[in-house]
Amino acid sequence: MDHSSRHPGTAHHHPDPAAEHGHGNGNAHGHAHGHGAGHGAGHGHGPGHGTTWATAMQATLHCLTGCAIGEILGMVVGTALMWGNVPTMVLAIALAFVFGYSFTLFAVVRAGVSMKAALKVALAADTVSIAVMELVDNGIIALVPGAMDAHLSDGLFWYALLGGFAVAFAITTPVNKWMIGRGKGHAVVHAYH
Repeated sequence: MDHSSRHPGTAHHHPDPAAEHGHGNGNAHGHAHGHGAGHGAGHGHGPGHGTTWATAMQATLHCLTGCAIGEILGMVVGTALMWGNVPTMVLAIALAFVFGYSFTLFAVVRAGVSMKAALKVALAADTVSIAVMELVDNGIIALVPGAMDAHLSDGLFWYALLGGFAVAFAITTPVNKWMIGRGKGHAVVHAYH
């Protein structure tokens, strides 16, 4: 990457997100978000443009928390209403998205952003992460023999669910790292911290 054109006074605009955020030249002061050197500069400039694994894990854990609350609530409600597997799973996935988005939404609204703008940020920040997490988690539950028919009081239900969340976390974290490193996904939330 040619760093010679990146010096103060240069009017040329670089569309590269790494350049816009100061990652490309090690200059943390050019970082548009409030996280500066802690999440970009000095951590290497390979794939991910300096995004740390800790940042990706934090974003994934944030997403996982909302997903877990929504999914467990959906399963409890579906079971209490004596619904079948498919409607219960649909409710659980829908609530996972609702709670996953709401965590980001409320954080951004607290920063003084309008509800409409905050909704756009939440959708941009969490859609891919929640979708990957739900696909992996529910896929594992569906593949574990007997897990779909297990009751909330059965250990098999909880082992499959928690195992699914663990695998989903492991798969979603690199996805989030890749997206954050390119200024997408949870990177859009950092401007509001």
